[in-house]
Amino acid sequence: MWTTKNRQRYDRSRLRYPSDLTDDEWMHVEPLIAPAKRGGNKRQVDLREVMNGIMYILSTGCQWRAIPKDLPPRSTLFDYLDLWSWDGTLDRMHHALYVECREQSEREQVRPPPSSTAKA
Repeated sequence: MWTTKNRQRYDRSRLRYPSDLTDDEWMHVEPLIAPAKRGGNKRQVDLREVMNGIMYILSTGCQWRAIPKDLPPRSTLFDYLDLWSWDGTLDRMHHALYVECREQSEREQVRPPPSSTAKA
């Protein structure tokens, strides 16, 4: 419910795009992203910007070619979206946020997500 007390909590006017993650939202999502693989080059991409780009695509429904230039390249966004969908990262994010919302509203506990099995 919108009240003067909690209106600031939902204010997204200070963000670059309304779909960008706030610092608090990023704190919830960041630990759920797997670290870079050992060996090879260091990860060059900012994962928060990748999440902001994916959220932009999902919230606006824009075409991949119409992604704003200040977000990572569409190939990077697509590759991470594809990887996170394949390895279950998106499912883990969704479940963790779902559980947290239920706990905050003091609703009954939910069962753990189905175990991810390796895809062939």
